[in-house]
Amino acid sequence: MATLPRQASAVIIGQGGIVGASVAHHLIELGWDNLVGLDKSALPSDIGSTSHASDFCYMTSHDKMSCYTTTYSRRFYERLGHYRRIGGLEVARVGDDARMEELKRKVASGKAFGTNVRLIDPDEVVERFPLVQRELIQGALWDPDAGLVVPRSQRVAGELIEQAVASGRLRAFADTPALDIDVKDGRVRGVATSKGYIETPVVIVTAGIWGPIPAAMAGAALPLMPVEHPLLFFGPFDVFAGTGEEIGYPLLRDQGNSAYMRDTGDPTTAEGGRLEWGYYETTAPRLVSPAEILERHQARLSPSMRDLEIDQVMDAFTRAVELTPALGELGWDEKHSFNGLLSVTVDGGSLVGESPETRGLWFCEAVWVKDGPGMGKVLADWITRGRPELDPHGIDIARFYPVQKTSHYVRGRCLEIARKIYDPPVHPREPFASGRDLRRGPFWPREQALGGYFMEAAGWERAHGYAANEDLLERYADRVPDRPDEWDARHFWRVSNAEHLALSEDVGMINLSHFAIFDVSGPDAEALLEYLSVARVGGETPLGKGIYTHFLDEVGGVHSDLTIVRLATDAFRVICGGDTGHRDYVWMARMAEARGLTRVHVEDRTDTLATLGLWGPNARRTLQALADTPQALEDERFPFATAREIRVRGLPIWAFRISYVGEQGWELYIPFSYGLALWDLLYEQGVTPVGIETYANSRRLEKSLRLQNVDLLTEYNLVEAGLARPRVKPADFHGRAAYLEQRERERQPAYLCTLTLEENRDAGGVPRYPVGHSPILDPESGEVLVDALGRRSYVTSIAYGPSLGRIIALGYLPAEHAREGHVVTMEYFGEHYPLRVEAVGCRALYDPDNQRHRS
Repeated sequence: MATLPRQASAVIIGQGGIVGASVAHHLIELGWDNLVGLDKSALPSDIGSTSHASDFCYMTSHDKMSCYTTTYSRRFYERLGHYRRIGGLEVARVGDDARMEELKRKVASGKAFGTNVRLIDPDEVVERFPLVQRELIQGALWDPDAGLVVPRSQRVAGELIEQAVASGRLRAFADTPALDIDVKDGRVRGVATSKGYIETPVVIVTAGIWGPIPAAMAGAALPLMPVEHPLLFFGPFDVFAGTGEEIGYPLLRDQGNSAYMRDTGDPTTAEGGRLEWGYYETTAPRLVSPAEILERHQARLSPSMRDLEIDQVMDAFTRAVELTPALGELGWDEKHSFNGLLSVTVDGGSLVGESPETRGLWFCEAVWVKDGPGMGKVLADWITRGRPELDPHGIDIARFYPVQKTSHYVRGRCLEIARKIYDPPVHPREPFASGRDLRRGPFWPREQALGGYFMEAAGWERAHGYAANEDLLERYADRVPDRPDEWDARHFWRVSNAEHLALSEDVGMINLSHFAIFDVSGPDAEALLEYLSVARVGGETPLGKGIYTHFLDEVGGVHSDLTIVRLATDAFRVICGGDTGHRDYVWMARMAEARGLTRVHVEDRTDTLATLGLWGPNARRTLQALADTPQALEDERFPFATAREIRVRGLPIWAFRISYVGEQGWELYIPFSYGLALWDLLYEQGVTPVGIETYANSRRLEKSLRLQNVDLLTEYNLVEAGLARPRVKPADFHGRAAYLEQRERERQPAYLCTLTLEENRDAGGVPRYPVGHSPILDPESGEVLVDALGRRSYVTSIAYGPSLGRIIALGYLPAEHAREGHVVTMEYFGEHYPLRVEAVGCRALYDPDNQRHRS
């Protein structure tokens, strides 16, 4: 028996699954050596999700990262000779028009993110999968690249582990659970096992459904829960006898019934001669605490395979038999049917990256078999090179605030996610019902009384509009269109556009208490922020001056978009968006540590400073009517992009003159305890409460302003985004060399353009108001535009701008298409709409008084 080493470059906990095996493989490809893999079971795992996975792979997703990892994984499996590209169907039943529309949307997402899916008619469905009842099908999506990992992903994991061990770079230990993770001064130091202690600076958790247990050993929270997934087998089914195939028909998804089905091929193969039918429970999914998973000796089949009763799935099974009668004609194999455990997370995304709580603790968790090799590559690139190929914001474990990782929150959100694995279609703006009312600014009671239409972001309750303002719809009836299509209107309140116009004509206030605010101080504060920022924030920057800037990654990709205000010679206020704030905080803390900047203190002010935006042509006059020193607010005495303390009827306010909506005004920062008093003072002056919809969407796009993690991504640079500064500061900053090279290019591969929809009526004459991402096509060829680096064009942001009376979009276009006046095509639910390029780079379409410095 191999002896446990005393030291390792990295220890992988959960080595035996497809994710752990893929992580080791890709680390070795990048030059890692002296790796140690631990698993509480056999190698490959005989108890984890990999051991019982259905092993099918569909390329379809509305998420770019998922499309990337799945298509990579498919190619990876194919190179190993372990993939049967049989194709896959997703059907819409007669009468389920919502599912048919969802399939159209999936085709558009496939075009945007690089898959080859298309729609087919019922005849082709039956031709490809003759077990279905044609009269029940109205159409389907066909994924030609879908297929099955053969003979099993467990086999692939085993081969990867064997190859890694044979290379001499991995030592793998079965039946060796991690008993503890040693952490000192916030850093991983080693792993304790029953066979000894391993000193290591890096621990990578790939333990799947058990992941929260080793995470807790290292003082970290992993917002994940296992959920039961009924998997039933029926047979004998000998249609493919004598073929030697592991599968004969394409994969079949009946997502309107929250189910899927496949055959298991030739009866002579390992699991052949049956039909497999899986179901995801939509009403009462059965969550399981990781600590309650049985040990191997306690389980009938396996710890990740729990007993199943047919009554659990009878309603869905009855519907399945209607579509595929063969299921009802075959016997149910009770002995081999079970509830398999799989991981769900609080937002449905994977959990990858370094733990915010503990340095050296990395995760690659909540990953399906279809994504296993792709996520292994993402993790290996990230830990080795500092970044993966695609922006990881949607999978980064640092995306969650601490409140989003508490047990009550995790259970509620995971239950919601489990209900929606397959059905119903999830709207791009769909809010969560659980985990609500956790973070509420001081203005919330007044917003509730006004009938606020609340949505949630980063735990914050944010009103998108107010029922009390419905009377504004009469005033602006001719400028605020109805949205006759239910999908376009879902989770949108028409009053928001009326509030938008009221702000532009007079004055409005917007609750911005979701802002993440960090006060950075100390002798090293200037050195840290100067190194992080593209713009000059220190040096001779005056006190009270606000600087819009960015943090870049090593290769000049846009990591953060934020504002920094100098408070003192050694103190700065960093203001970030709520969604991005925690990642920005972690980035600052890690960079300070990496550069040895120990004399810096970061104070989180987010939950103590409320923010109220006051904007509109009458914003100054309104604030002056309340200010203790009105004349101090005059334009020449309070210039744009400056901040200072003021008093409003004695209330202490830190006022920052800046605008994200194009109108003059201020962000007013006030201690929570005074928040209601400020709101009431402004409301008594006749200020209209305006929902976040105006700020975050309609007015933002009228001003052509970019949003981090949506329009700004690490795959693109500041020049492409139209945000390069006129000059490059002489001081060094992170990503500077790459940024200089990007600026020197004769032209960029792509440019972020502002576009308008020239025609928004569909084939039936119904006006459409698109939401979500849509592919951008060449109007002549009908193909998706692709730039010189292989990046595909899609709409990153889109909204109706009531001040302009037009639908406005942002999207990166290849250089040859990025010219004003050029018309491209957007696909939305299977129909094509013309998009006109209005601006290349950051140029506002709306500018009140033609004074651009106010934007």
